[in-house]
Amino acid sequence: MHDLRELDAGHRRDSRAAALIDAPPDDVPPESAEPEGRRYPSTLGGIFYLVVLGVSAVGLAIVTQHDWRLGVRWIAGALLFAAVVRLVIPAPQAGMLAVRRRSVDVVILVAIGAALWFLSSSIPNQPVL
Repeated sequence: MHDLRELDAGHRRDSRAAALIDAPPDDVPPESAEPEGRRYPSTLGGIFYLVVLGVSAVGLAIVTQHDWRLGVRWIAGALLFAAVVRLVIPAPQAGMLAVRRRSVDVVILVAIGAALWFLSSSIPNQPVL
């Protein structure tokens, strides 16, 4: 029985010590991995990514204005442009355009861009009700 009390007292002491160790100090400010004040793309690919995003947003806006073919072609053009940029830009500068290996990124972007362009050109006009 004496051993159980010692064990219990040791357990309480260890848990109090763990609480003191685990508690973060109040005087240490949180740190960020990003340099302070940076609000711009740090790579050339990041700039092109924003261009592709902007052109795609314009395409979506055109789609909402009832000219879906033209809007989808804008989006397809943005994806094809992204494929060309991803093919030409070096990997360290690709930024957000680099998701997988270069060849995989280019094939996927070309396939989706070409499919959107083809579909926007080949779907027949529907009668207006």
